[in-house]
Order: sequence, then structure tokens, then C-alpha cells
Amino acid sequence: MADSPQMVSVDGHRLTLTHLDKVMYPETGTTKGDVISYYAAVAEFLIPHAMNRPATRKRWVHGVGTTEEPAMSFFQKNLDASAPTWVKRRAISHKDHVNEYPVVNDLATLTWLAQMAALEIHVPQWQFNRAGVPRNPDRLVLDLDPGEGVPLPQCAEVARFARAILQDMGLEPMPVTSGSKGIHLYAALDRSATSDQVSQVAHELARALEADHPDMVVSDMKKAKRPGKVFVDWSQNSASKTTITPYSLRGRSHPMVAVPRTWRELASPDLAHLDYEQVMKRMTRRSDPLAALFDAHPDSLDTAPDPDEDASESGSEPDRLTLYRSKRDAAKTPEPIPASVAVDSGNSFVIQEHHARNLHWDFRLEHDGVLASWALPKGVPTESTKNHLAVQVEDHPLEYGSFEGEIPRGEYGAGTVSIWDSGTYDLEKWRDDEVIVTLHGLADGGLGGQPRRFALIRTGGAGTGRAPNNWLIHQMKEQGSTSTHAPTPAPIRTSTPAPTRAPARERYSPMLATAGSEPDLTDAGEWAFEMKWDGIRVIAYLDSSATPPVRLVSRNGIDVTATYPEIVETLPAQVSATSAVLDGEIIAADSTGRPSFGALQNRMNRTAAHEVATARRHTPVQYMLFDVLERGSTPLVGERYEARREALLDLVTPGGSIQVPPAFDGDFETAFETSRDLKLEGVMAKRRDSTYSTGIRSHSWIKVKHHLTQEVVIGGWRTGNGYRAKTIGSLLVGIPDDGGLRYVGRVGTGFTDRDLERIAKTLAPLVRDSSPFSDVPPLEARDATWVEPTLVGEVEFAEWTNSDRLRHPSWRGLRSDKTPDDVARES
Repeated sequence: MADSPQMVSVDGHRLTLTHLDKVMYPETGTTKGDVISYYAAVAEFLIPHAMNRPATRKRWVHGVGTTEEPAMSFFQKNLDASAPTWVKRRAISHKDHVNEYPVVNDLATLTWLAQMAALEIHVPQWQFNRAGVPRNPDRLVLDLDPGEGVPLPQCAEVARFARAILQDMGLEPMPVTSGSKGIHLYAALDRSATSDQVSQVAHELARALEADHPDMVVSDMKKAKRPGKVFVDWSQNSASKTTITPYSLRGRSHPMVAVPRTWRELASPDLAHLDYEQVMKRMTRRSDPLAALFDAHPDSLDTAPDPDEDASESGSEPDRLTLYRSKRDAAKTPEPIPASVAVDSGNSFVIQEHHARNLHWDFRLEHDGVLASWALPKGVPTESTKNHLAVQVEDHPLEYGSFEGEIPRGEYGAGTVSIWDSGTYDLEKWRDDEVIVTLHGLADGGLGGQPRRFALIRTGGAGTGRAPNNWLIHQMKEQGSTSTHAPTPAPIRTSTPAPTRAPARERYSPMLATAGSEPDLTDAGEWAFEMKWDGIRVIAYLDSSATPPVRLVSRNGIDVTATYPEIVETLPAQVSATSAVLDGEIIAADSTGRPSFGALQNRMNRTAAHEVATARRHTPVQYMLFDVLERGSTPLVGERYEARREALLDLVTPGGSIQVPPAFDGDFETAFETSRDLKLEGVMAKRRDSTYSTGIRSHSWIKVKHHLTQEVVIGGWRTGNGYRAKTIGSLLVGIPDDGGLRYVGRVGTGFTDRDLERIAKTLAPLVRDSSPFSDVPPLEARDATWVEPTLVGEVEFAEWTNSDRLRHPSWRGLRSDKTPDDVARES
């Protein structure tokens, strides 16, 4: 670009660009023109993270200088009087002044900021609503700042520690290398908590990290304590604090960028910060790893009327349902939204099972014309020795007591709501900090048809260090009972009968794929590509003269017919033959509509009719068919893939629970990128001329994954520290090898509280005295509890180490469809 001024039009706005040849980064020769070009190239990724947030700019009018002689810079909050009138702006009132900030909602504004030498853009964790009122934060951020002598990979290790804690809280963090020294972790929030409350939680999280890893982590603000450790800065969750916007340049000696990364990248020992040229090249072939923040809040990117505008903005008088109404749009959700609070109040209660982004139970008591409400992340306590967290939420209308249904994706609380129990209650005490009631539920309700006495006690608020909406719920022993023991409460889940194995004559062993990569796909034109689904393999035997007409058998020969009734009910009508044998994958979707093995765990291993019915309502499944082994009485396993594929399309009419996903007609690279864009596991490459080799792991089918996964056998566990001090801290896992079980590492991350509870209960009867491993190191064996090696799980990991161990494994789930004999080391 020439150094003379240039008039350009951006998004219909005219602006003058000057001094485009001016060097902003002397050590690399990067000019203002390069800066403007960079921001134009990444605008589609940066703007969503800055949208509707007040932008504080850090400017270097004369460039950043050099390492030896850095140039002066300054932060700017207020807009200049000379700012173009089309720059969207919002005001924030302080005690003695008002600041007017730009909001970076379009490319024209971003280009103007670059022209003004605003190299860095900083924003808070909250957005303005359409009326210009600050909302509650929609994301939590942790700034992991390495002290002197701490390399970036060590900072990444602390990020993984933080990830484990956040996942246990039901949050999924995403990393950003800051372009300066450290790493930022972002996690999406549902805007139900204030900035102060989020800051308190972040501070407690930082303290927990320090307590668990005192040799690596510090949470104290004093800089003298930071050398050799990673400082976990929780303070940027304050409403008045800001964080560098993802994809923003940094004003350092080199033009580095705050860039979102994947967890797999963070596991690399060569992890480094990226400069603007690397990021521009990177984003031409990648999607934004941080885009998942918007899955929880798609409204942050649209222009519809803001559901957070409260009654004071619309002119109506506030009441106890004002906050409830402000979070819901009657045109988009089936939830009741009454215009006023009920005049009379009774003594009803309802407990609703809510499959939202995180499964929880909503505990509601009728009081003063509304339903006072608490969310129970771990459900209703079933014994008096265990208390559960109860988070008080906004009051709900009385009409919500009979609500069951699906809250649409993108709406507040999106997911399925069903009534777990309901009835009336006897009030013993109702104070601001304590409520005691006896519930009288339904005969077939979740409380087991027996009166249950509960106390709700506030544990948060001023001076506690906890959020003011934190309570605990305690099941109290019954008063006046003639028994010496409290009544045994009905469990939330009943025990599951042992699985039955399908008759041998109704069992095909499925053809299996070999793990591989693109170089394994020689003769590119000879391969067809299908998407790889994150579910369990099931072969369906259809016989219209039998009872039942459909039998479903898992890969390891277990009859799972009773577990998936929607498939049994719909498959016969969608197959044009009276008998057939079909191969496919059963999947369940998460709240974003994408296949999720974690979601499928809610359906697996259930055979009791009432359990299956409940699980079916909350977690519907689909059967993704990809092969046919028999049509009528004609076997097709000897036919070529293309012939079987044609027969499958002719045989099955897809719809509802039964689907025949399309095969991809194109090259591997495009198929693989399509899978990545859809956030699927990867692709299945199948030779067009291959027959169906039953029970064989064939090189004619090759699975290529975006992430490394490995099936493992559980051989023991070690007790955890800190908040896991009384439960499983890590699982010791191995792979069958030469008749023994070879140790491959321990996995301590990726678990939810429900995972740990389920695994602990399953492992308890399998405890043994000796190690099942042939080679477990003594250091790993200390204080271990050993179990019979019969359970199979799956982990995601970064790579195999030189000593053939899993590097940075993270738990994905139990694989009840697999036996230890099925487990082999993935290449």
C-alpha cells in the first residue's frame, strides 16, 4: 500500500486510511496496512467475541518500539469527539462521570480502530442488551499467568487441572493462548449469576487449584509469590474488568495474537504463541475453536428483541415474576408466562427433572403467589447423611407446577422438563435463611409415595465467601417414627437387571474398522466416505413373524432390545422387507443437537420398563443405518460395498428414529473438513469393492478421527485430593497384551460427578487384593484399590508417549457394549 491517504468503503461506511506504510512493529517490519489487513481477515472470528461489549482500546500511536526500547501506549475508554457517527456506542455511568464506549459489532468499526492504532481490544465478560443495559455475564474467564521461569507447556498443564474442576461444575472450558505470556480459559454461562457471584466462584476455583497443586499454582495477587508458579487470575470476571478479545493483536515487540486453541494443541510439548501471519493462515482452513461459547447463547449474535429487557425498560410495574419474564419469550417457549402473580397461595410443591445443558432437578414450593425455586445439580438427597447443593433461582409462576415439555434450543433453560414428583407440603418453618417442609408426593413419584421431610438452609451471602443464592438441601429423619431408623427413601434410579446375551443363531459379529489416517487411503478414487458417529454399534434382526419383530444386539452380543423401544416400534414400518439384518450405530444428541456419547450414557444399560420410559422421554435416540447383511432370506455379506449400499437405500425409508445418513461423494479432505464443521468424530473410509467381513478388523474399512481415542480396561483406582478426597481421583487403566493386562496410565479428568458416582458404584463389588496389571509402576500402585479387570471405558488423549503410556487422557465414558477381549491398542 502507498503512504498516501486512501478513501475506502467498508460495510457501506466511508473512512480514510492514512500512513499505511507506517511501521507498527519495528522488529518484524509489520505496518499499519498489515494490521488493517489482518483485522479484515479475522473479522468474522473476532467480532462475535467482542459484539455488544464495551471496547477498551490500547493504542500505540507511534508503534510498539523494540524489545530494548518499547514505545509509549495508553488505554482509551471514551470515544473521541472525532469518531464517525456510524460507530455504535454505549454509555456506562460512574460515580462522577459517564464514559461512552464503542462496541465492535462490524468490520467498519474494527477497521476504524486499526486505523487509530488501537492494536489491542479489551472487553468484559458481559454484554449490553438492546436497551443499553448491562446484562449478567455470559462467560467465565480464568487468566493463567506464568511467573518467571515457567514455560508455556507448564501453564498448559495448569489449564488441564482447571479444566477438570470446571467440567465437574458442568462447564466446558476452552483455551486461548494470550499472545503475551499465558493462557486464558473461557467457559459459557447462562447469565443467571451476577458478575460478583461469578467472581466469587472463580476465586474459589483458583484457591482450589492452589490447594491441590501448591507447588505449581498461586491464587494470591502478590507478585512476590509468583516466580516458578502459575498465577490464576480470577479477577477479570469483575464487571469493571476486561480481557483481551480473542483474535486481537498484542502490542509486544512481535505481532502476536490472542488466539483460541484446541486441547490437543495444548498437549503439545512444542506449544507456543502464534503471530498474526500464522493466525491468518490458520483461519483459512479452520473454524473457530471458541465458537462453542455461542452454542449456549445463540441470541448473542442475533438482532431479535432482547429477552433480558426487564420491566423497567418496557414500562410495566415490576413484581416477583419480573425476572422470570425477562428471561423468556412467549413466542419462542411453551413455558407459562402469566401477566401477574397469583393472588391466593396454597401449599403445593413440584420437583421437575430438567435435562438442560446440565441435568438437574428443580425443587419448587408454592409461597406468596409464586413457586419459590431451587436448582439441585445432584438431585434430591436420598439419605439423611448426605446434603446436596441447592441453588436458589428466580421465582416461577404457579402455572409452572404442571409444566412438562421441551424448551427450544437457544432459549433460557433449553432442554426437556418432566415432573419427577408433585403434591402438597406441610410447612414447619419459612425464614429468609431456612425453610423446613414435609412433602407428600404421588404414589408412583420419585419420593416413593412416602412423606419426606426436608430442610433448605442458606449457606451463601455476606461474609461467607459463597454466592448469596447458595443453599443446601438436607433430608431430615422423620419425627414420631416408631422405628429406630429413618425410612429408606426411594432411589432416583433403580438397579438394572443383568444384560442377556442374544441367541447364537441371531448373532452376526460386526465388521470392524482399522484406525488410520489419510496416507492409508491409497487409490483415492476407490474409497467411499461416511461420517463417523459417536454412539454404540448395534445389529438389528427384523422378522415380522417373530415376537418382538425386532431384536437389537450390541457388538459384544448383548440383547439391548428392551433398551431402545423407539427403534423396535418404528423399524418394521420403514423397511420394505418382512425380514432383514441391518448394521448401524445408535446415537443420542446433546443440547446442541450433535451426537454425544456422554448423552447416550443416560440410555445405556437400562432394561426396566419405567426406567426406559423415563430415559426415552429425556434422551431420544436415533439408529444411523449404514449397512445391510441380509434382505429377506438372501445374505448380502459377500456383495461389494456399493451393492450393499444400494440395497440399503432401496430397503429403508428414513425418518424419525431411523436414519440412513448419506455417503459422501467426494475426496477425503473435503469429507474430513465436513465432519469437523459438523463437530463429528471423524470419517469412515470404506473400499467400494469390499465385502462384509464378519468379525474381522479389516483394512478395507478405515476410521480417521479428529481426536485420538482409546478403549481401556479399568484395573483399579486411586482416591483423589481436595474436593475428590472421598471418591475416585483417577482410574488406573490398561490394554490386554500377551494374555495379561498392560498398564497404560491413569485418567483423572473428564468426569462429571454423576460419572464418578456411577463408576464407584459399579466398581465396588469388583474389588480384589492384588493388581491385575503385569507392569504397573510402584509409584502409581501406592494407595491403589484394585478391581477385577472386566469393565471397559473410553478415553481421549493427546498422544502415545515413548514408554507407551497415554499422554493427558480424558474420560469419555463406560463402554458396556465392549468386553476386555474387544480392546486393542489403536494405531
